Amino acid sequence: MTQALPKLVTFDEFTEWRPEGGRYELHDGVIIEMAQPTGDHEDVVGFIAGQISFEYIRLNLPYFIPKTALVKSPTSEACYSPDVLLLNRTNLVNEPLWKKKSTVIEGASVPLIVEVVSTNWDDDYYTKFGKYQSIGIPEYWIVDYLGLGAKRFTGNPKQPTLSICQLTDDEYQITQFRSDEQIVSSIFPELNLTAKQIFRGAI
Repeated sequence: MTQALPKLVTFDEFTEWRPEGGRYELHDGVIIEMAQPTGDHEDVVGFIAGQISFEYIRLNLPYFIPKTALVKSPTSEACYSPDVLLLNRTNLVNEPLWKKKSTVIEGASVPLIVEVVSTNWDDDYYTKFGKYQSIGIPEYWIVDYLGLGAKRFTGNPKQPTLSICQLTDDEYQITQFRSDEQIVSSIFPELNLTAKQIFRGAI
């Protein structure tokens, strides 16, 4: 669950206010305090971050995964703290908010974002889907290891599902992976993982 603080604020006000510790996002002017994730959630996040890190290091790509950086929508007072945020170091010189606020606004800076679904699943499937698409982030993974999302995303009956959203002509095309299906990533085409392996922290 998330708890909203009622006052509408700007991005600048949010970044000035944001305290050390805790995890906060700005959803169209509303500060959202993110709940402490479960152990299973953290296990899945850690596994994904480790696999992605291994791959970009193996390929000698100029990428890294920051600890607390934000992704800001350029068209609204919204910014997010993704579960896994992959940044392209070479484009950070073009980011006006990076040096002082560790925030990116350009799709060219973010090859991949991963959100691991919790009880506020509609944020990942609807709100963040739209914002990340508008920023132009090439690939967005929605990792629903508990099958919490609507049946259109998780099947009928619901089951753990990984939705990989790839940007084509400025719109995300969604491919869903379940069980022992080999995932397909345009960012890391040689990544050798099944959906079940990604969910394994919670199995």
